[in-house]
Amino acid sequence: MTEYLTITADAETYLADLLSKQNVEGMAVRVFITQPGTRYAETCLAYCRPEEVNESDKIQQMEKLKVFVEAMSIPYLEEATIDFAKDKMGGQLTIKAPNAKMPKVTDESPVEERINYLLYTEINPGLASHGGEVSLVEFIAEEGLAILKFGGGCQGCSAVDMTLKDGVEATMVAKIPEVQAVRDETDHTVTDNAYFK
Repeated sequence: MTEYLTITADAETYLADLLSKQNVEGMAVRVFITQPGTRYAETCLAYCRPEEVNESDKIQQMEKLKVFVEAMSIPYLEEATIDFAKDKMGGQLTIKAPNAKMPKVTDESPVEERINYLLYTEINPGLASHGGEVSLVEFIAEEGLAILKFGGGCQGCSAVDMTLKDGVEATMVAKIPEVQAVRDETDHTVTDNAYFK
């Protein structure tokens, strides 16, 4: 059996019980991610009637139920887990998909994916405390140059040069061998949301 995500025994029992109450022959569940690879990504679990299955869906056949997994969501479901925790109120189904917003990358992944992963997992969480963020505009391989754009509290911030050189560039150069330098192409004349003015 191919396993695209982990579904615990408790979650499998809970979902199989829910399906049995639907009175629809061949009812299954479907797992997919809306807007995968973005900060708006949401991991979804839905009932799936036989006529709602997509041809490209992959099947994860469990002992008590059939799970259809959207093919394009699979890279973002790595390390995902569906669990059910019983409690006094009945219980709660939880879905954890740590790579939904950004798929896991390796040293062999394209440079742009590794840069985006680093921005998302290490750099932006630090900038978020100031209401800021930074994104990759372009990577120019011949120059080893990552062109970035700041937003939120970083746009127009008087400390952005220090953030760029001491924080973002230092981290990128240390962790991604292809990156030699970074350049900011943000319009910092807009200071409406700047953290420091």
